[in-house]
Amino acid sequence: MKNNIIHIGIFCLILLGMTACDDSFLDEKVLDRYAPESLNDRLGFEASAIGLHRHFISMYTNDQDQTIQAMWHVGTDILWAPSGRSNGDSRSYFSYSQMNSLDPAARKIWSSLYVLINNANLLIDAAENNNPTGMTAAEISAFNAEARFFRAYAYNMLVTLYGDVPLLTAPLTAPKTDFVRTPANEVNAVIEQDLLFATEFLPNAGSARNESRINKMIAHQLLAEVYLRLDKPAEAEVQASTIINNGRYSLVRQRYGVRSSLPGDHFSDMFIKGNQRRSQGNTEAIWVLEMENPADVSGGGFGAPQQRRIWVGGYYDVPGMEPADSLGGRGIARVRLNNWVLYGLYDDQDVRNSQFNIKRKLYFNNQGSAYDNIRGQEVPYGQNRDITLANGNVIRIFQADTIWRMAPYSMKWGEFDVRDVFGYAMWKDFMVMRLGETYLLRAEARMKTGDLAGAAADINVLRERANAPLVTSSQITLDFILDERARELLAEENRRMTLVRTGTLVERARRLTGTTPLANGEIETTDGLQDFHMKLPIPQSEIDLNKDAVLRQNDGY
Repeated sequence: MKNNIIHIGIFCLILLGMTACDDSFLDEKVLDRYAPESLNDRLGFEASAIGLHRHFISMYTNDQDQTIQAMWHVGTDILWAPSGRSNGDSRSYFSYSQMNSLDPAARKIWSSLYVLINNANLLIDAAENNNPTGMTAAEISAFNAEARFFRAYAYNMLVTLYGDVPLLTAPLTAPKTDFVRTPANEVNAVIEQDLLFATEFLPNAGSARNESRINKMIAHQLLAEVYLRLDKPAEAEVQASTIINNGRYSLVRQRYGVRSSLPGDHFSDMFIKGNQRRSQGNTEAIWVLEMENPADVSGGGFGAPQQRRIWVGGYYDVPGMEPADSLGGRGIARVRLNNWVLYGLYDDQDVRNSQFNIKRKLYFNNQGSAYDNIRGQEVPYGQNRDITLANGNVIRIFQADTIWRMAPYSMKWGEFDVRDVFGYAMWKDFMVMRLGETYLLRAEARMKTGDLAGAAADINVLRERANAPLVTSSQITLDFILDERARELLAEENRRMTLVRTGTLVERARRLTGTTPLANGEIETTDGLQDFHMKLPIPQSEIDLNKDAVLRQNDGY
């Protein structure tokens, strides 16, 4: 197991810097990195808060086999996972019959979230008990609120995906092997309390030390989602409206940024490197995780972000094709959008379905001499075709290539650096929250309270921006809102979380993705999907380590 993963049953690492010796000269004082005993001044608090951000970002960057990023989408209602291309720990999510209590993706998510929780508890405890020097009460409360936000974020994901989970509200200072699962309603109460504290004491949007740090509006957005999960739609509407009505954010409706003079559209501009932050012109951005190429900014990025390789098609494998910025860089198509998304989801004129947002047409672009005579020709899609090259050789594009090489793909994760044509990692910001989703959260809340006209109005704000036909209140259902979330937030939102939160994962995955044989007949996208798969398995390793109490497994595993 990787060194940076800590089971909830083993927290020995937090004992670093402590000693059983009485000789004071043997006492170790940690000065070059974060340690619990350093939380007594502003520098320690700041280092701890930044550490929370870094650990959170690691869930986007540190997984070479694409576990966490892929399983948020694979096995839901939007994707097929091409056989031979989707490997590693996410495999059981497009063949549910393979999923069991040893599932590595479920284990990694569990471990990462509990590390985040324990680190947050350390900062919360210090804020409430350490009486740090040189800080005002307001400053201490702001750090406390930032830590509580991350604890709430982690527990919201845990209780959504696993159900009842162990609740830790104080830092562990010794190994613990007697965890039990706390009822979800008790965990939810802590989540709500933490987020209410965060919305009160976090800095206002625009007043945080850095624009990527947590502010009140980020906490309001998460609380809106939590209230929807708890079936408190009126409260959810208040949280979403606080963001929409505060005057700071507005939907992007015009071209802007580093490529505004090049072909594109206002929607695609939001997902271009150099355009994603508010300071770069993105008026819609609520929470953006900033990433810089380590070759340009020391410490600006770490790990090996894989989103481009997951989402962008593997066109570079086709003779006559090479990675290009206009095509999103080098992808390897770990996933493929399903037919419902590609052929049934969007209206023809919807800008979210434009060529700049979903790449549907490719052209031979290799400048090698053997391919000069076919450069600029459209690469055939969905048919067999023989092409004669300048040197007389014949190449054939097979229909089988439509599985992943030539299938349409989202451009939201496109990124290209001439210094890394191979595309080992994707150094691009991650937009976690934006105003488009806020309108969708409020629409869902209004629908649940019976305000169908208000829900339609919120959805029409997005559809008008997208040049899509407007809807009426009679069209508003939960299914329609989930469809609209797919149109607006494709490849952005944690789709699994959304469908589990709304109780629709199994039904929608079966109906819209299903078990569909492709070309070689090996892909069974929702093979074995059962009702109990709505929840992930409690990691067997946690159950085995928890020797002094029963950590109950979820049904079905």
